[in-house]
Amino acid sequence: MGFFNSMFGKKAPPRELNHPSQLNVGDMITLDDSFALPPQLRGQQLRVEAVNTYESERDQQPEWLLKGHGSDTLFLSIEEDDESYLAFSIKISRAQVEQLFDLEQFSAIFDEPGHAELTTQALPPELATQFEQWLGKQYHQVTFAGFGYFHRQDYRGQKPPQDANGATGEPFEYYLLLNDDENRAVEVEVYEGGDTDVVLTLYRPLTDIRDYWPAK
Repeated sequence: MGFFNSMFGKKAPPRELNHPSQLNVGDMITLDDSFALPPQLRGQQLRVEAVNTYESERDQQPEWLLKGHGSDTLFLSIEEDDESYLAFSIKISRAQVEQLFDLEQFSAIFDEPGHAELTTQALPPELATQFEQWLGKQYHQVTFAGFGYFHRQDYRGQKPPQDANGATGEPFEYYLLLNDDENRAVEVEVYEGGDTDVVLTLYRPLTDIRDYWPAK
């Protein structure tokens, strides 16, 4: 047997995958079917389509882009506090922002000193089904015009490259509002040229991922 092993090599052990930080493109996860999760997440099997990187002065953080059987694109990151949490996010359009929030309140997010308060408006039935579990009733701003770079590449374990002008990612300003229980957030990224991404974020325990399926 030693002769054949030396000729053909030993079979590699299966890749270990038991934590979201280990997820790569092609891996899949199955989420809990708890009614505490919104319909876009509840019981879903999601595939990692891409791994991106957010870079700031203090740290860098991977973001996993997930797709399931539905049409929604979902985003996953890991939030580190006293313990680790899953941060699931879903992007909303400008028209949806106008339906979910008062625009005068929302525009105050971008005004100094960055102490905006945001109240979720009463939702029509179709939006309630889609977004109710993503939303808090009231939000307070905790980050104003934070600066960072977005990279459409996985830089876990390495520093994103720089050129003569510095970082090579897409620069953006970052605004964060949390609800009173700090288990939901509204996050805003403003890129050069004024392109703006608004996402609703839901913080959940790591145990909401029930199964991991490594890519073949």
